Amino acid sequence: MRGFFSLVSQTLVTLTVVDSALAMPSAGCGKAPTLKANNTVTSGGYFIVKLPDGYDNKKPYRLVFTFHALGGSGAQLAQGGISSAYWGIPPVANNTAIFISPNGQTAGSVGSMMGWGNRNGEDIKFVDNILATASADLCFNTDQIFSTGFSYGGAISYALACARLKVFRAVAVMTSNPISGCDGGTEPIAYYHQHGTKDQALPFRGALPMRDKYVKLNGCKPVSPDPTPPTGGHVKIVYEGCNPKYPVTWVAVDGDHTPSPRDSGSGGGGTGTFAPAEVWGFLSQFT
Repeated sequence: MRGFFSLVSQTLVTLTVVDSALAMPSAGCGKAPTLKANNTVTSGGYFIVKLPDGYDNKKPYRLVFTFHALGGSGAQLAQGGISSAYWGIPPVANNTAIFISPNGQTAGSVGSMMGWGNRNGEDIKFVDNILATASADLCFNTDQIFSTGFSYGGAISYALACARLKVFRAVAVMTSNPISGCDGGTEPIAYYHQHGTKDQALPFRGALPMRDKYVKLNGCKPVSPDPTPPTGGHVKIVYEGCNPKYPVTWVAVDGDHTPSPRDSGSGGGGTGTFAPAEVWGFLSQFT
């Protein structure tokens, strides 16, 4: 069992699916869920939960945190206010995961806008409290907890990779720099990062040390020189030589600051963003 949940008492239940035989079930397995929208915890604020269709309280699902960008909110992301809801991942996850959309805080962020400034680790503590609350109410595999987000949401995902690597199995950072800090960051964790080479908000060069940290910590073979994405497209590196438990994937996009990059294609207009499939493809490989 991963470190955080060694402190949480668990209720043993009889699991009904073969895939769950080796899962580490949360204490909420076997209970009727009560968490939905505007769930408040004692530190940090509220979060919103999206359960899979046909939720089975005896089946330990994956648990995915989806963090909003600066100026957003948990409700905005849950409703698809600036992009597809929960960054577009639920449709490709196909009812195999529980999603949590927390609401950011103003302290330590830019101006008075909601964000993840993580001053004195307050946002990490907020996530700890959410996990404690969710564990007591929902059924998920405590070895299958993930985080993703765009911009500031990517930054807090990176901060969680640094500070809560024993809790989170993997993180997927979308177009971010380390603006939520990195307390720790000395041990491996499975790591995905995508970034636009023309990003005007959080520079491409600021993402490279984040990636390179986990290329090194995870024992991967560096790639030099970095491949350049084609005009209007993207290039993907799945690093070789990594510790099998801790893969690293890097996606460089010929584009600006966006959670929904699209390849232009020969016709001059992308048919849809590749990000949700890439992010979910990375997170769902762990069993």
